Amino acid sequence: MADRILIVDDEVEIADLIEVYLRNEDYEVLKFYTAKEALACMKNTPVDLAILDVMLPDMSGFTLCQKIRETAVYPVIMLTAKDAETDKITGLTLGADDYITKPFQPLELVARVKSQLRRYKKYNPSQMPQTKHILSCSDLILDTKKHECLLGDKPISLTPTEFSVLQILLENKGHVVSGEELFCKIWKDEYYTKANNTITVHIRRLREKLNDTLENPKYIRTIWGVGYRIDEK
Repeated sequence: MADRILIVDDEVEIADLIEVYLRNEDYEVLKFYTAKEALACMKNTPVDLAILDVMLPDMSGFTLCQKIRETAVYPVIMLTAKDAETDKITGLTLGADDYITKPFQPLELVARVKSQLRRYKKYNPSQMPQTKHILSCSDLILDTKKHECLLGDKPISLTPTEFSVLQILLENKGHVVSGEELFCKIWKDEYYTKANNTITVHIRRLREKLNDTLENPKYIRTIWGVGYRIDEK
């Protein structure tokens, strides 16, 4: 069965262009110009990935992303205005997995879609290996088979990207993992640059969910100029 991609963008020409390129890659496309239409569809139709424009006529893409995250963990890619750094950070903070700025090359967006779907399928419970699926640090437990995160007895809701970041850090417990290494392992593409703050935002969001702090870390420690590390405990 083809992966189903949701497109929500009120710029008809852009939405139509994205649809053409995705259909050429044999994806099934659900295309809407308003958030209300998209939400109505999502109630009864499974989705594998969503592409959301930030500026929608009836609801911001950020709010739509938040509503998606209330019930779903599939990847979300935000379309932001050119050089709108605040939009990028806001989208990632609210649960988006990636962003791309307008104007963009359609083939680049297709590459991002493929990268996100590869990662999502890799960390989907049905794709998990049958051994060594429990990762832990103190009272933090990550079950890669069930795709669950527990802090003590409390379930923690993580986006696919947050889950991937945490899994990689726990798999390398006691060792520093650089931001570039994290980015390349998760996205497996060439979009990382030293100025890219994608990983930084996901780490910050993880800390918030784990009640962790940069100044006095219990789980994720920043090694300045090198990367991130979860210590043996």
